[in-house]
This record gives sequence, C-alpha cells and structure tokens, in this order.
Amino acid sequence: MYLKLYFRFFTLELKLLSVLSHHGTKSFEQATAEGDIIIGGLFPIHESVNVTVNYDGSENQICDRFSMANLVQSLIMVQALEEINQKQELGNLTLGYLILDSCGDVTTSLRKIPSFMRGNCEYSEGEKSNTSAQQSSPVLAVIGGYYSEIAIAVTRLLNLEYIPEISYGATSGLLSDKTRFPSFMRTVPQDNHQARAISEILDNNGWTWVGVLTTDGEYARYITERLWYYTNQKGICFAFTSVLPDNLNDYLLGKSIESTVKTIIDNENVSVIVSFAKPDHMMYIFQKLLNDPQGTRRIWLASDIWSQSPEILNTKKHTLSDIGTIIGITFKSGNTTKLKRYLDDLDENPSHHNNNPFLSTFLKQHGSTSSEKLKTMIYPSAVFSIELAVKAIAQAVEDLCTDRDCKTKRPSPLELRGALWKAKFHMDGKNYSFDPHGDLNTEYDIVLWKQTSESLDVNDIVARYSIFFFFTFLPSFFLGNVTSRCTDSCQPGYSKTSVSGQPRCCYQCEPCAENTFSNTTDSEKCNPCEKNYYSLKGSSKCLPRKIDFLKWDDVYLIVLLSFTSLGAVLTIVVGIIFLAHWNTPVVRSSVGPISIILLLSLMITFTSVILFGGPPNSYQCQARQVVFGLSFTLCVSCIMVKSFKIVLAFEFDPVIQSVLKKLYKPYLIIAVCMAGQVVIVTTWLIHSPPTADSEITQNNMKLMFCNEKLIPAFGAMLVYIGLLALICFGVAFKGRKLPDCYNDAKFITFAMLIYFISWIMFGPVYVNVTGKYIPAVEMVVILISAYGILFCQFFTKCYIILCKKEANTEKSFRRDIRNYSMDHKGSEDDLCLKICNFQQIVMCLVHTVDVKIPKTDNI
Repeated sequence: MYLKLYFRFFTLELKLLSVLSHHGTKSFEQATAEGDIIIGGLFPIHESVNVTVNYDGSENQICDRFSMANLVQSLIMVQALEEINQKQELGNLTLGYLILDSCGDVTTSLRKIPSFMRGNCEYSEGEKSNTSAQQSSPVLAVIGGYYSEIAIAVTRLLNLEYIPEISYGATSGLLSDKTRFPSFMRTVPQDNHQARAISEILDNNGWTWVGVLTTDGEYARYITERLWYYTNQKGICFAFTSVLPDNLNDYLLGKSIESTVKTIIDNENVSVIVSFAKPDHMMYIFQKLLNDPQGTRRIWLASDIWSQSPEILNTKKHTLSDIGTIIGITFKSGNTTKLKRYLDDLDENPSHHNNNPFLSTFLKQHGSTSSEKLKTMIYPSAVFSIELAVKAIAQAVEDLCTDRDCKTKRPSPLELRGALWKAKFHMDGKNYSFDPHGDLNTEYDIVLWKQTSESLDVNDIVARYSIFFFFTFLPSFFLGNVTSRCTDSCQPGYSKTSVSGQPRCCYQCEPCAENTFSNTTDSEKCNPCEKNYYSLKGSSKCLPRKIDFLKWDDVYLIVLLSFTSLGAVLTIVVGIIFLAHWNTPVVRSSVGPISIILLLSLMITFTSVILFGGPPNSYQCQARQVVFGLSFTLCVSCIMVKSFKIVLAFEFDPVIQSVLKKLYKPYLIIAVCMAGQVVIVTTWLIHSPPTADSEITQNNMKLMFCNEKLIPAFGAMLVYIGLLALICFGVAFKGRKLPDCYNDAKFITFAMLIYFISWIMFGPVYVNVTGKYIPAVEMVVILISAYGILFCQFFTKCYIILCKKEANTEKSFRRDIRNYSMDHKGSEDDLCLKICNFQQIVMCLVHTVDVKIPKTDNI
C-alpha cells in the first residue's frame, strides 16, 4: 500500500517537473537518433544561463556562452554510438541517443532531466499499451553531466527510476558514496587522486608557498579540501585562497575577479598558483593579468576542468609567455584518429543535421571551415572518457541481451545498472571495469602548454601519474629554476625555526649548533654527529675528530724520553762502577747492597716514565702510576735506611743508640715501607682503577688521556712517598755535620729538597695544564726527582772512585775521622764515646779492626 502511494506521488512529481521544464520556453533543444536502446547525453554545450524577468513576473532562460569544445564532446558520444551500430557489435540491436544541453547550470539541468525519464514513467506505470511504450523508447542510461555540482543533482533525480548516470568529468569524491549515489558511475578518477597528484608536483619542485583559485561549487570545494589535506602533510602552505562564484552569471563575479587579480599581484613571492576555476573564470583573470610585469614568471597548475581549454587566451593579441607557464592535469588521453576522421567526413550541410540542432546551428555559423574548427577543440582526455562510457553501456547491454530478445523485451534501467556493475569492457587493447565505488581509476596525464606559431598546444604530455601514487616524468618536463616560497630555503647547515604568528612555511633559518649538522635543504632539525665526529656551527656534515695524545713523534716527548734514556744509562753506569769497586771504602760507606737496590729502583723509575707517552690504554694507565709509585717508594725507603745507618753510628747517645740498634733492621724497614704503598695501590686498583678516557677539546679534537678516577688514592700514593721523604729529610738533616767521607746526610737532604720542590710545583701545574701535555708534567717531575737522587747520592762517590782514588782508602778515612774528633772536643766521656763510634763505623764499613786512635792531652 505504501509503495503504491509512493509511486503515485513520484509520478505526480515527475509530471510537475515536466510542466516546469516547459514553462517560459517553447521547448528544449535536443539531439536525437532512433534506436532500440536510447542512451541519454547531458553536455554543457552552453556554459551558463542568462535569466530575464518578464513584466508578468515570468522568467526567460537563455543559454549563452557557447562552447565548441563541449559540442565536440557530444559528437564523441555520437561517433562512438554510430560506430557500434555500423559494426553491429550488438547484432541487430541498435543504439540511439537523446542529447540535452545542461547549460552548465544545475537548475536548467533538473528542468531538462525529465525528458530522459518521461518515457520510463509511461513504461513503468503500465498505463499505456506496449505500442505506446515503444514509440517513446525509455532512456536506459545517461552519459554526463560534466560538472560535479550538476552530476550530484541529476543522479539523485535519475535514481528515482534507477537510471544509471556515467559521468566523463564529474570527479568530486562525494559521488563515490554509493549509499547516497547508487546509480552514479564515472570513467575518470575521483578528485582525491588529482589532489594528491598536484601535491606531488608541488613537493617535487619545492613549491611550498602557493596560491589557490577555487569556486563555491561542489567540485572545487571538495578538491580544494583534499589538496589542503595532502599539502599540509608535505609542509606546503596556501598563501591565499580566492573563492569565485561557480555561476558565471553571478552578479558578484566581476568584483570577485577584481579582488582575485589584486590578491595575485600583491603576493609577489607566490610564483605558483593552483586553479580549480572554470575556463571562463581563467579567461577573465588572464585578461586582467596580461599587463602584470610579474606574470611571465608565474606557473599555473590547471586542474582537469580547464587544463585543455586553449580558448581562454586570445593568441591573436597575446602569447603564452605573457601569463607564464601552464601545467595541466588531465585524464588519460584517448586515440583521436577516429574522431578526426569522423569530423573530416562530417556533412557540412546544416539541413542534413536537423536531428542535432546544436551541430546544425554551428554549421550555419561557420560554413565550410566547421570541420577544421571542431578538430581544434578535440580534447584527447574527453575522447577516452566518453568513448569508454559508451563501451561500458554497450557491454552491459550485450551481457543482458545474450539470452533474450531485447527488441521485444527491453531491459529496465535497474537491470542495466546491475549489468554495468558486473561489466568488463575493453578499449584500445585494455580491459576495464567499475570498482565498488563506481569509479574507473585510470591514470592522469600531465601536459605542458606550448606556444605554436598559430595557436596553443595543450596536449604535450610531459608526465604521467598513476593512482598508485607514482610519477613517470618524461624528458621534456623542465620548469627551470622557479621558486615559490614564503622564505628562502634553508641551506644545508641550517634548520627551520617557526616564527610566532606565521604559517609554518614562513620560518627562520637557524645555523646548526656545534656537533650537529643538516645535510638537506629545509631541514626540520639538526642531527647530532656520531661518536668520534664533530662539526662547527652551521655545518652540513660532520668531520672525523682527530685523536690527540702525547705522540711518540712529539718533540717534547722526544726530549723527555732522551733524558729518560740518559738517566737509565747513567744508572747502569753507576751500578757498574759500584760493582767494580765493591770493596772500596766509598762503596762500603754507602751501604753497598742498599745502594744497588736504590739503583735498581731508580732504573725502574726511569722506565716508568716511558709509560706516560703514546696512545693511552687501560693497562698502561694502571701500570704507569703503580710502577712509579712502588719504584719511587722503594727508592725513598732505601735512602731512609741509609740515613738511619749513618746517624745511628754518629749522632745518638748510648742509651738511645742501644735501643735503635735493636730496632734497626734495614731490609725489614724497606719491606714495611713498601707494604704500605702496596696496600694503597692495591686498594686503588680494586676499587676504581685508572682507565683510558677521552674528552673533547676546544678545537674539537678527541683528547685521549688516563683518567685516574680515584683521585684520593692517587693523592694518597704521592703523600705516602712524601711522608717517607720527609722522614729521610729529618734524619739526614740531623747528620749534616758528619765527616766528609761519611757525609751522605748532606746529599740526602739536598735530594729530598729537590724532590719536595718539584712535587710542590707539580700540584698547581698539573691542575692548570690542559690537553695532551698533562702526562708530560708528571714525567718532568719524576725525572727531576730521579735525577736529583742519582746526582746527589752517586755522582760525588763516582767522582771520588774514578777521579780521587787517594780519597778512597782506609788511611784517608782514618784521617778524616781523626780530624773530625780533634775538631769536636768535649768532655772526656764524650770524646771516648765518639772514638768508640768511629771505631765501630770504620770496623763496620771498611773492615779496619786495628784502628789506632792517637792520644791527646785531653785523653
């Protein structure tokens, strides 16, 4: 019951529309051809409608702005249908057509659409005889309309009778919604793909600051929104967006054109403009921009709606270079050979085309040149899209009529729509079919407009874009060094920094900080250098850091190693001398075995200096301090034992001397002193041993050095040696007035003073010196200390042994002791004690048992 009421209401609505379609006009012009199956065609043969109001309030609508290009597009459909009939691709079934002029207007299109549906209503109602139904063959499908705004409105109305509409130009993504538009299909990709293609062109050429011309129509609104979506992902900004009225007869169009032109001229740094406007819009804009001196450097990205419309520029007065470069996005191009042949064979007698008033009128106006003029307005993309739409319908009809006689039982629009969804049709050797959204996703051709001697060539394909998101560029696609940016590109070595209140395309270029780099143009950030690499401020790459340390070929290290070698050689020489004169009084008085141990420790100390040079490693860092600390501790311990030996013999009173003689165990003392240092260095090595480390210097070099890590342990090692040296100094100072032949105390005192001075100076120098020469400071101090001991302890003795042999005798020693006793007179008991000590020293050191002490008056 509800279905019948709905159907009757629908029938009344269509009849009302039919009445409205004839109101104020005699009739609609239409091109027709008889056939068993009628295909509708809706083409904007006129681009706009001029509405006038009569005195009685009625309206007169006159279609104006005749488009020769759109007339050609209607003839593409006619030629394709006639070819199918001639080749009898559908057997004895013929295809006819009913072509209407949409006039580029939604309202006009809706008033004319019932002409496609009237026969369907009669056939569907079943109120008329079969003969009557056959006399008014139903339109089973419609090819058109071209504009998305019209297609959206028309398909809603056609869907009331399930009439499928196949558009060859309506690309709005909204039409892919089959819930809202179940009867709409198209042979062109939807605008989401075109927007992505345009964004790729902008991105590939580095155009990040572009202008956009659009309209308030459905097509332009949708594709502008999609373009913004894709360009925003790529960091491309719209410098301005000018919206023009979609209706060419809008009374505000003139002001909108003026405002748009002013915006274009004012934005001097915008060299690239994307336009989704209609051809007439662009014609008006170009007329205003012809005298703009900046026009020649502009690049225009034309959408499919005007990318093949050369008529927008009057080539008789101006050339393409006056407005700049035009890159067009078009649909896949078809083969125009058959269409050109068809136009060449076109009968130019207007009376022979009474069934096509559009063509007849054109032939009357242009006469014998009609064919040539029509051929100049062939758009290859339209040839492909319209022919493919005809092929799709023909294949669907063939699929439906395989098992039935469609002459007597014609298929319904609903049946044809179902067949179209399943149809697999082919053209030019390729197979096609509609996807679930009713789209046929072919590729885009990118054309570059060229100026010829007589006209504009808008069909030069320079690239192709697949809907699978990749470009194929041809060698002829060259745009020169055109830039369109809000700010200049940030060169390598700089990064983009946003400016408050400005679009992200308007930024500042900040140089990369030290040890960071950027190696691309317009880098978003500076990348840190990898380990062991560095860069200066504003660098585009990182350089390998030079590794710095105290190298073996460094002149300072060579000098220090020379002194080290000399010290080692002198130590060996002294040892040889001592061993060669082992039984002489000088060697014996120097406590020969202890002296050899002392020389051995000096030798190790000199050797430890070598460990402070060259590239450091963890083992070397640990070894050099440990070897120095232990060897120099042994050295100072031996000196301390010698000091105690001499002072013990000469200086102490009998009571104290008796006690100290019991405690005096030289090798045990050395062992105990060494044990203390061993505890310190062992604790250091176990807890936090020195390791090889590195740091970055001011001149961006990687300085390799030994990190002592546990500085208190390092300090404790030096303090421990200093404490032993201080004891040596105190004991030696007490025995500074002994006889010359036993006067080690003076030289020990002097050696310890050298040690103290050098290490006191070491502290502040070590702290303040930086770089690779830090180890050299400690090397110098070690050498000074070692040379001080070597010179003070052994050189005077070697001089006596080698140069003053007369002093290296027992007689000489007795004389020195006798003289010392004569010069230091005291009480009888004191003198007797001294003489006894002298006798002990001589007996102990020179093995002279029979010492005859001369008697004096005081004894």
